[in-house]
Amino acid sequence: MNIAALGAGGWGTTLSILLYRNGHKVTLWEFNPEYAETLKEYRENFYFLPKIKIPEGIEISNDLEKSVFSKDIVLISTPTQFIRESLKELAQFDFRDKIIVSASKGIEMKTHFLVSEIVEDIFKKVNRRTITCLSGPSHAEEVSRKIPTAILAASEDIKTAQKIQNEFSNSHFRVYASRDLRGTEIGGALKNVIAIAAGMADGAGFGDNTKAAIMTRGMSEIMRLGLKLGAKMETFFGLSGIGDLIVTCDSKHSRNRYVGEQIGKGRTLTSILKEMKMVAEGVSTTKSAFALSKRMKVELPIVNEVNSILFEEKNPRKSTLELMTRSLKEEHTI
Repeated sequence: MNIAALGAGGWGTTLSILLYRNGHKVTLWEFNPEYAETLKEYRENFYFLPKIKIPEGIEISNDLEKSVFSKDIVLISTPTQFIRESLKELAQFDFRDKIIVSASKGIEMKTHFLVSEIVEDIFKKVNRRTITCLSGPSHAEEVSRKIPTAILAASEDIKTAQKIQNEFSNSHFRVYASRDLRGTEIGGALKNVIAIAAGMADGAGFGDNTKAAIMTRGMSEIMRLGLKLGAKMETFFGLSGIGDLIVTCDSKHSRNRYVGEQIGKGRTLTSILKEMKMVAEGVSTTKSAFALSKRMKVELPIVNEVNSILFEEKNPRKSTLELMTRSLKEEHTI
């Protein structure tokens, strides 16, 4: 198939290489014209995926319209907060005969839209049933080295999900299909917020007990908001739910866990983000999820505390104490 990968970060580059190796014709679009030329010349993504060669057969382009023209699949891996600005010139394109695959994980701050909703809002000529979300425990650093990985392709049309399942799967990258687009997107977005909280626990010197509690109760919060928004509960027990949460909270590759860890050690958010080349989606998603929970009247105590720590400079240890001394409850209440 003819595929456009929009966004030459680590994940976009990794998926481009994977799809090319699967026998597809791939164009990788990079927003920055100078970096696009660097990628063309050296065939290596020095910033986001060092030491992994980009095959000569992958076309690298800075021309957005040319990149998506006559493509069967358009893969979006741009950070969520930049999708609208990056892709606005495609607003009048007709995408009704294309499959749109989102590999981005977040909630837009201004609108509180999930990525599928951003796509619908930007591209006026698009069929929601051809929008797919690709999510699950899948660090680019490992997928690029062919480490066995399993993820989820979710679409409201199961035939669309199965199409992506077939085109992306190979011997080291196994894709499952799902009908729960919304649940898959919510799980992928909010697990980044919980990973920041888990990182804070690591940085503050708390133990395994604390981290396990954050992950478990964090999943309860993800489910609580997800069910309110129409997701299916079983999605959160799968790859795009608990699977993605585990890897993001516990991995050395996790940018969101790293941000939390550094804050737990006493650093400021500004100083941390200033030194990072990659985007930690959980930072902006924290603000979005906090606002969305208030609008939907859903209680998210961990998300609320992460928001206060990141944006109101609240002390992580004070937040932990307040979470521990909240009114006592039954466990299985959503």
